[in-house]
Formats: sequence, C-alpha cells, structure tokens
Amino acid sequence: MTLYWCQRAWLGGGAVAERVLLRVDADRFSEVEAGVPAPPKGARRLSGLAIPGFANCHSHAFHRALRGRTQAADPGGRGSFWSWREQMYAVAARLDPDSCHALARATYAEMALAGITCVGEFHYLHHGEQGMPYDDPNAMGEALVAAAQDAGIRIALLDACYLTGGIGAPLAGVQQRFGDDDAVRWSERVEDLLERYVDTPDVVVGAALHSVRAVPREQLGTVAQWAAGRDVPLHVHLSEQVAENDACLAAYGATPTAVLGAAGVLGPGTSAVHATHLGDDDVELLGSTGTRVCLCPTTERDLGDGSGPSSALRAAGSALTMGSDSHAVIDPLEEMRGVELHERLATQRRGHFRAEELMLAATREGHASLGFPDAGVIAPGAIADLVTIDDTSARTAGAGGGLELAVFAATAADVTPVLIGGRPVQSADVGADLGRVVGRLWEGG
Repeated sequence: MTLYWCQRAWLGGGAVAERVLLRVDADRFSEVEAGVPAPPKGARRLSGLAIPGFANCHSHAFHRALRGRTQAADPGGRGSFWSWREQMYAVAARLDPDSCHALARATYAEMALAGITCVGEFHYLHHGEQGMPYDDPNAMGEALVAAAQDAGIRIALLDACYLTGGIGAPLAGVQQRFGDDDAVRWSERVEDLLERYVDTPDVVVGAALHSVRAVPREQLGTVAQWAAGRDVPLHVHLSEQVAENDACLAAYGATPTAVLGAAGVLGPGTSAVHATHLGDDDVELLGSTGTRVCLCPTTERDLGDGSGPSSALRAAGSALTMGSDSHAVIDPLEEMRGVELHERLATQRRGHFRAEELMLAATREGHASLGFPDAGVIAPGAIADLVTIDDTSARTAGAGGGLELAVFAATAADVTPVLIGGRPVQSADVGADLGRVVGRLWEGG
C-alpha cells in the first residue's frame, strides 16, 4: 500500500479538487479522498496538478526514426503525404525484430516520460523481406509487446490487415512485408497472437484495417467480424487524404465511410483514425453508429493532411480520442490543445471544446477505445495511473490552478512524477537511447 497526497487533482467534471489523498494497493486506486488538510505520515507529497494517465490511441512506433529527417530530405521542407510515405517505406525496409524492439522500446519510454501510460500500436510491418514470414509469423508483434513491457507501459497491439497497395493494386516493394494474402490468413495469424496474451493484463491484442485502399471491400467484414466476435478493439485509417476519397469513389461509387458502414465495420467498438476529409453524410454515419474518432493533430499538420471536423463529429455522437501517430511530437498536452486550436483556425472562432472535454478524450475515452475501460480516471478500483503537471515552470507559472493549466499552458516538459499501474516511471536517459537507436538505423541504411 502506498499513499500519495496531491496538492490538486482532477477527479472528473470541470472542477479540480484540493488536497487529495490517494491510496494505491498493487496496481489500483483503493481510496480517493479530497480535502485532507496535510499529508499523513508516510504519504508522498505531489505538488502541482495530478491527472489520470494519458492514452496514446494511434502510434506507429517505427515512424519515430523519421522525426526531423523528412524535412531535410524534401528541399525546403516541401513535399506531400505521398513523398513522406516513400521515406517512411525506406525506414520500414531496414527493420527486423531486434531493431524494431530497440526503436519501439525507446519510443515508448519517451511516451512514458510525457505521461502516456497506454499506447495503441497500429501494427502493419509483419513479415521479412519480400513478405517472407519469420519463423514466428508474429515476431514483429512480439517485439512491440516486449518493448512496451520493457518501457513499463500498457499496449493495445492493433494488428492491421493490409492486403493491397491501393484499390485493385497488388502489394509492391516494401509493402509486401505488410501482407497476409487475404483476411482469413490474417485472422489465423492474429488468433495465435491473441491466445498468447489472453491472461496478460497489460496487453490487449486488437485488430485494425489499414484503410479502404489496403483491404478490398469484400474482405472488410471478415476483419470486423473477427474483432466483434472476440470483443477486442478495431481501428481503421479513414479519409486521411483527398486522394483516398477520390480512389474509393472511383472504384466503389461511395465514400470510404459509406464503404466501411456497408461492410459492418462501424460501431462503438471501432475507432476511425484521422477522419479528416468527410462529408456531412459521413459525419452523420460515424456519429449515429457510435464510432469513435481518433484525432492526431500534430501529425496531421506535420504531413499537411488537413484538419478534420472535430466539433461536428462530437455533435453527431462520436466520442473523440487522440494519438501521436508518426511521432513528429510526443506530447499529449499538445494533441489536446491542437484539437481546439485547429477548430479555431478553421472557423475563426474560439471555445469549441472545454478543457475537461479534451482531457476526457485524452484519458478515459482513449483508454476505453484501447480495451482498458478501467483506466483513465482517478477513482477507487481504477488502474493506478497518475501524471503530475508542474505549475511553477516558465510555461505554467501564473496560469491558474484549474484544468486549463494542463490543457492550454503546459507541455510534456512539465510532466513530473508519472505512475503507471501503481509503479513509478523510472527516470532514464531516453534521449541518449533514442540517439543511439535511430542513429544505428540510418547508418545501417
């Protein structure tokens, strides 16, 4: 049993509670009491603002090796999502299970220092050169799970079905490493992985459809039915690019959202990632089916993708979550703030989201979308994840004591103690580790 006395803590709603005593037994909060005048004997004092741990709902861990590199590769930083993708493929071609583990472990350690206590890893780099399976067909997935466990964070491994290089086009080049021939073979491979972790509480094995570009319309339902039958999360890239919409309309006469809806993909267990370029009918379909939408503002602006209709999606009934995707930045506070600020730029108005709405998206809703519904809240019985925000830094000093301090002033640099499942995150030289791992990867290329 461990006691923590928090100067202030967010326990839900719009208000922040003062002088909160937390009791942690094993990996759970067992008692939460506000208004305790002073720390009792043996309690650890936490100054600043305590909040639940963040969920990073969309990650491609190996993309961390691209940070800063792609701008240098494109003259003047110019280019597009598609030119960026070719550079991403070049990195993917160099990875094996050992280097994947090393890069993911360092990336997840960076997340932990930023207050991220659970990651949704959208995993599609499955096989070896030319698509040849490793002796263990799930060797790359195992490397990612081991990396998360080494870094001390929970993981939802969202294993992605990826079958075509575009609608009607075969996989080519490094894309061959992503494929499983068809959705049935994909499900057989992932079923084996699921069985390995059925009794591992810090690991969820879920499903993903890469996109309507990468999975033929007639095979979408196989993946959706597999996920629904096992009650695991299902995530899918949706309308990230205008070109994706154009190709889908040309091939199927319908938008990607409509195609997913007709195939039975949408629903409360599904998260649509990006959902940037949507029509009114798409927004209504996502909302009416209760499909969550995962926004990735820092990646969407880094790649020039555009800004999705977050306010309209929320109004239609879609719960929002957030992810760092390509890891141009790993800062959940910046992702939260980005959702509001992107809406301000699009509408020339302020105040689309309250601080508590953005915090819910980054915590409770995010964890639930990854298959951890008992995380993301400071309450008895919940997983004991805790993040403390320093309120005395150059960024936060004078910003007040409310939740707005975290959402609209702080950055990941202001995250101080982090508790994941009752365990303090150990401080380490993550920068040196990342420098070595990324350096070796590029030098090896």
